[in-house]
Amino acid sequence: MERADIAIIGTGPAGISAAINAKIRGKSFILFGSSKLSAKVGCSEKIENYPAVCQVTGSELNGLFHKQLEELEIPITEEQITGVYNMGEYYLIMADQTSYEATSVIIATGVEAVRAIPGEREFLGRGVSYCATCDGRLYKGRTIAVICDNKHMEDEVDFLCGLAKTVYYFPLFKSGLTRENLVRPDAGAAGISGTDSVESIMLKNGEKLDVDGVFFLKQSVSADVLLRGLEMDNGHIVVDHNMATNLRGCFAAGDCTGRPYQISKAVGEGNTAAHSAMAYLAEVSGLYKNSLNEDKG
Repeated sequence: MERADIAIIGTGPAGISAAINAKIRGKSFILFGSSKLSAKVGCSEKIENYPAVCQVTGSELNGLFHKQLEELEIPITEEQITGVYNMGEYYLIMADQTSYEATSVIIATGVEAVRAIPGEREFLGRGVSYCATCDGRLYKGRTIAVICDNKHMEDEVDFLCGLAKTVYYFPLFKSGLTRENLVRPDAGAAGISGTDSVESIMLKNGEKLDVDGVFFLKQSVSADVLLRGLEMDNGHIVVDHNMATNLRGCFAAGDCTGRPYQISKAVGEGNTAAHSAMAYLAEVSGLYKNSLNEDKG
């Protein structure tokens, strides 16, 4: 497996900015995300505070971002990241059924759009999953619940319906999906319970449904779920002025680092994170020594 210099996770403004700078500096990198780029940006009716662009819709700005990626021949790897592991000298990135290696990582995943429900994190890996492709076959012929916040991910719900005996479906948007074994409960999901693994899901009306597993199909999940040991503060990744996290070789940029949630801020942080990652690469390759991340351990 060929190891990339940088893995960039996220195709919002921060991730795109980091990728552009890595490309210009001739680094090898993998950009993970959606070819549709940022859904949040795309939904913006009017953007008036982005420098040099007097007035633009979010859809138009995404189009400009997409055009620049194409002109620079920067491909997007459309695989869902299920885990990032700090291996010491490099990071192992698990995406669907594929693994990748990178010397450094830039996390630009945005903020979790939907807050975790009680039990979601506690049962991760013990009945809770964020990847239908990875774990769906473990629940063939069984009963599961699926919570989905993105209409574009309903093909994964359909995939799970083809495996499970019964699927309790909780779409957080208007959905027209129908399958014989798909059941829409009358109330939303309030929490997950069990002992050693998931046993049931509680509803907001007090009802309890017995399930073998729960799938969360989200546009983004909290960064510390993807990468264990990452220092967080009130749902945001803690970074220094170099956009370095507490883990050597790991940087973060954009909304995931905190407010203000602004496009121009995200682009600037993506630029900084890319340059900091490149400084780190030079340091570990012995080209020069610096103090980057020195106080982060």
